[in-house]
Amino acid sequence: MALEMRVLKRDEWDVWFDQLELAFGGVPEVAQGRELYRSLTEPERSLGVWDGGDCVGSASAFTFRLSVPGGALVPAAGVTMVGVSPTHRRRGLLRSMMRRLLDDVRAAGEPLAVLTASDPAIYGRFGYGTAAYALAVDIDTTRVRLSVPPGTDEVRVRRVDPEKAMADCERVYAELTTRRPGMPARQPGWERYVLADPPEDRNGASPLQCVVAEGPDGEISGYARYRVRPEWDHSGSQGKVEVVDLDALGPEATAALWRYLFGIDLTWTVRASRRPVDDPVLHLVSDVRRSKPSMRDSLHVRLVDVAAALAARSYAAPLDMVLEVEDAFCPWNEGRWRLVADGSGSATCTRTAEPADLELSVRELGAAYLGGITLTSLAAAGRVRELRPGAAARASRAFAGDVAPWLPHGF
Repeated sequence: MALEMRVLKRDEWDVWFDQLELAFGGVPEVAQGRELYRSLTEPERSLGVWDGGDCVGSASAFTFRLSVPGGALVPAAGVTMVGVSPTHRRRGLLRSMMRRLLDDVRAAGEPLAVLTASDPAIYGRFGYGTAAYALAVDIDTTRVRLSVPPGTDEVRVRRVDPEKAMADCERVYAELTTRRPGMPARQPGWERYVLADPPEDRNGASPLQCVVAEGPDGEISGYARYRVRPEWDHSGSQGKVEVVDLDALGPEATAALWRYLFGIDLTWTVRASRRPVDDPVLHLVSDVRRSKPSMRDSLHVRLVDVAAALAARSYAAPLDMVLEVEDAFCPWNEGRWRLVADGSGSATCTRTAEPADLELSVRELGAAYLGGITLTSLAAAGRVRELRPGAAARASRAFAGDVAPWLPHGF
């Protein structure tokens, strides 16, 4: 029987999600998590591949708006829940689903597609470049101290119920979104995603806890959500604080929240993952080495409409340059594009027949798009080819951002 790929029907969701679980090893999602994914799934943007009555492939997209350099929120498809049954690998199912998804993204007028990769080696061939990385720290608070800025003592840190504080926390998050590229503006329903706390997933840690930071004016300017993992051995307590998220609008609130986490009784380690690679905590700690920083890939970006995507962001310096773009998977992006930016927020990108200054694939363009990966580093690796002397450095200065791009949560 021929395989059939079609848009998901609502009453097929359970079978479709069962296939996804199987593709990721067969461990069932806990009930609370399953219902959350059911509520967030957009069936009209979801694909299933069927072999008779069996679902053997899945892929979906969330409707996002992603922050880009300059603070604009650009429509983006959050590609997600991609899986192929072990019985149907090596048949081109993944490629077919990626082809259909990107065609649909283009038809919807979304300039970008983004994803997080279970295996980062998979998606480069479809034009995705690694645009943001995530920092993890594992801080020994018995040996590492914090040096906080003036004004920190004026910030009050107050325990709150995570649910009751949700609106205040979301307000802080929304303000931060336009300050740092890579952050998705929270669509309705996504506030539940960041509060998800299934007991089955705690592995011995406490329920989700929350504190907020208040300035002298009483305004909430930051929050931290965390769990405490009590552990004991023959020498006594070895408890750990596991930071789920920490967002703040200023250095005083940032320092006050970290200081609170460092000071929780009966704990000796603070662990945090999925932090921005330029997280201020790296400059607050007395010993970076004993904070054990590590880094891994996070957000992968794909320009679906090169002209619209490049015109949507701001540039740090004036630029007038012709880019020769290679894009075999989305050939409408192939060719030469003249990018003109005034360095103050306005940019245009149009087709041109003029000689190119730089030659690169759409994958490298995606990697550099959010300003965290430099075009000069890609050129040094041979991934960007300079056709006019000095072009890579000029473009790199214009593409660079003031802060590292960051994806604060998965999808």
